[in-house]
Amino acid sequence: MDFGIALPTAADSWKVTKEAEELGFTHAWFYDTQMLSADCFVAMGAAAVNTKRIRLGTGVLVPSNRIAPVTANALATLNQLAPGRIDFGVGTGFTARRAMGFGAIKVKDMEAYIHQVYGLLRRETVEFEMEGQKKKIRFLNPELPLFNTKDPIALHLSAFGPRTQALTAKLRAGWIDFVGKVENGIKEVEAMRGAWTAAGHAVGDLQATAFALGCVLADGEPADSPRAMAQAGPRAAVMLHRAADEALAGLKPGVAMLSTPEIEAYIALARGFEPRDAPYLENHRGHLMFVKPEEKKFVTGELIAATSFTAGEAEIKRRIGALRDGGYTQFTIQLVPGQEAALADWAKIRQAFA
Repeated sequence: MDFGIALPTAADSWKVTKEAEELGFTHAWFYDTQMLSADCFVAMGAAAVNTKRIRLGTGVLVPSNRIAPVTANALATLNQLAPGRIDFGVGTGFTARRAMGFGAIKVKDMEAYIHQVYGLLRRETVEFEMEGQKKKIRFLNPELPLFNTKDPIALHLSAFGPRTQALTAKLRAGWIDFVGKVENGIKEVEAMRGAWTAAGHAVGDLQATAFALGCVLADGEPADSPRAMAQAGPRAAVMLHRAADEALAGLKPGVAMLSTPEIEAYIALARGFEPRDAPYLENHRGHLMFVKPEEKKFVTGELIAATSFTAGEAEIKRRIGALRDGGYTQFTIQLVPGQEAALADWAKIRQAFA
């Protein structure tokens, strides 16, 4: 099983990426969440020139936030710096769009975007629409050694619903899933495998990546210890942010949404967020990076345990083993800013699966 790291991107993310490579991690995924973290392509460029083996991927890019020719150009540029080590992770948008008050893009629009990006990377002339006009575009100087369109760039889709899973299978892409509870993760990979085989692919060809946050607890350490709160609390807080988004928009809660007194109390708090016409600005501050002081009382040990890989070393190994046996081929742990030292704990876990 491969092991990766995911990062709320920092300008100097190359430092922890280089350390992860030295510790045997195979992948580093950089979040593309404007105004929450640093620019992923800038950080990946620095990582590309400071590493030799580890794969570098967008985890994940949202099509509406970067036009296709810009994305294709950035990927080809990275591919020149780290030939054959670049992964293109893409999704319909959660954090990067909700942080601006928007919902997810349409699956059909994501598919069209992917075809444009890969058409350009194949040096084809593609039709591109902007400002109400359709124009033909292509790389104009592919013969110059400015970027690399020759080495393959692997596609990975963040796909939680049946339509995006079907698209993943259609495109023979890698699959990215955010996992909290092992039982739910196994059900999700089973569904993905079903879509994959229905598309006529061998199940063994599916590359399935489980993203998670968590804390490797010491003996007797509670799930809401300061260390666990820092490392895994941000994942639990996502449930608060999502619930508030849906409640304030008058939407029906998602199927996987938890309902607890703490979540309901947070929603009540969120109804007072300023500015009143843009509560998402405060709601998503710190998203997947830190627990805001005012939301700590809602992030309980129970919520952390229910939404993350926070447990003792033996239990975490058991859970990851169950994911592997269920069909996942990669486990990726997200590190949070200021807690990069946790990489050493996860390196010990990784060694058990070497």
